[in-house]
Amino acid sequence: MTSLAHTIAAVSTAPGMAGIAVLRVSGPAAGTVVSALIGRMPQPRQAILTKLNDPVSRETLDVALVLWFPGPRSFTGQDVAEFHVHGGRAVVAGVLSAILAIDGVRAAEPGEFTRRAFENGKLDLASVEGLSDLLTAETQAQRRQAFAQYQGRIGSVTDRLQVTLTRALALVETSIDFSDEGDVSSAIVQEARGLVTHVADSIRRHMADAGRGERIRDGVTIAIAGPPNAGKSTLLNSLSGRDVAIVSPIAGTTRDVIEVHLDLHGVAVVLLDMAGIREASDAVEAEGIRRARDRLHKADLILWLDPRHAGAAAGLPDAVPVWNIRSQIDRVPGLAANEAGGRSISAVTGEGLAELIQDLGTFAANLAGGEPAVLVRERHRQTFADALSHSDAALSIADWDEAADIVAEHLRLASLGLARGSGRVGAEAILDVIFSSFCIGK
Repeated sequence: MTSLAHTIAAVSTAPGMAGIAVLRVSGPAAGTVVSALIGRMPQPRQAILTKLNDPVSRETLDVALVLWFPGPRSFTGQDVAEFHVHGGRAVVAGVLSAILAIDGVRAAEPGEFTRRAFENGKLDLASVEGLSDLLTAETQAQRRQAFAQYQGRIGSVTDRLQVTLTRALALVETSIDFSDEGDVSSAIVQEARGLVTHVADSIRRHMADAGRGERIRDGVTIAIAGPPNAGKSTLLNSLSGRDVAIVSPIAGTTRDVIEVHLDLHGVAVVLLDMAGIREASDAVEAEGIRRARDRLHKADLILWLDPRHAGAAAGLPDAVPVWNIRSQIDRVPGLAANEAGGRSISAVTGEGLAELIQDLGTFAANLAGGEPAVLVRERHRQTFADALSHSDAALSIADWDEAADIVAEHLRLASLGLARGSGRVGAEAILDVIFSSFCIGK
């Protein structure tokens, strides 16, 4: 854990030339930095346009917008200053150098501003993860989901479930006090059991939706498969709009799985091009086919391309939907896409591609659409699974009167599991990993 007593500074915008660059300072000496560079303190949360002067040489470095956010009403919870300067490299370097020359100020580490917001209670861990996803979001679906996480979606859900568990736990402990009054104890236990059942059902619903959340974040996976020379790589290149796979009449050209990331209808999609499925002629091709079959089991959809329109090969995973597509229809004289039966395309002439792209976009949107999911990472799923395990363990006990202490312990552990989902407890082991993924200025 970094010391909150240090004052940190960094450029918060992307490196390189730009119209504007933002330099951020956080910590007890942030006010000293502002006074040193502009000679006065601006009103809180009001931008002013002013000269920035080097505290040592008194040279004017730039004319910039300066904002002052006294703690705790700031992003980090500390005193924070922002300098919106012209984005030339020399300007940014000069202003940052002047800031870091002030006593008590050092360069920020990756993610240190966000970490201070977490340590000062401005963000929980799930919100930090949401902010990380928001900074890297490439599609509208990813943006909506990341913003919901950043706004505390997991925390609001876990808070409600924890309140219910706390009520149930209080009732269980109360039943111990009324254990000699059968009617009262029975009614209390029945109410508590109903509350825990409600929590368990809610957790199951969120866990059932977790796959959708992970698809939005990581992308809907669509595998392009088929026999060798069926036009898989040509289709991949056509869908991606660039040459990412080698196209050759030689069978077995593609030996490894090639990934391309696309935005279809605002949903992230990962296209996979892989080795042609057949009996391998050499060890290298056999390994490519093995990897291809392994990835097919993890796909959300398989596009099976075959110029012969003979149908998908045997051995494809039963749990993954398969679209049979007749490819290379340009090689059949007089055959058009709408005459071939089913889905038919020519990646060379473009026939049938617009319809296929439309269908793929609809498929991806249906699979990943709707309200933002609550659970979007494997860590979230695991913490909810832990809470569900203890809730079910409590519900499996037939006589709560006789085992009230055991029931109470399960309810406490279930509540603890939910708290880990938002990162309010037990987060120390993963903090360094998460914050290291942020850029320096965040």
